[in-house]
Amino acid sequence: MTLVAGLGCRRGCPLDELRALLRETLAEAGLDESNLTALASATLKADEEGLTALAGELDLPLALFTPQQLAACEKRLSDPSETVRAATGSASVAEAAALLRAEAQGGAPARLLAGKRRSEQATCALAFIPVESAQEPS
Repeated sequence: MTLVAGLGCRRGCPLDELRALLRETLAEAGLDESNLTALASATLKADEEGLTALAGELDLPLALFTPQQLAACEKRLSDPSETVRAATGSASVAEAAALLRAEAQGGAPARLLAGKRRSEQATCALAFIPVESAQEPS
């Protein structure tokens, strides 16, 4: 299964908060970090220390998407936000980034397994492609 966690956060969000939110979101779905195949966020978060530290700690790739790429997922979002749109140019970071990375990685349409969950300074969403939907490697 392809499983991607999309993460959004305020500037300076600490690693501990991101890690805790990710673990809570995964646990809610009956999963843990070992099930993840990647993390994803917005290009605006490329220098966010907590986010890059989390990817390093989990030894997972961190895929970053532009506001235009994220906005292309708008019709598929469970919880679009005008506040996020004003700040980033897209109505979602966590959900849209998770969907985009799962599809890029799995080669098939992705679905949200867990819509946006929030902590004080961060958001997390999970997108997946079931094994039977993924294309066989060529």
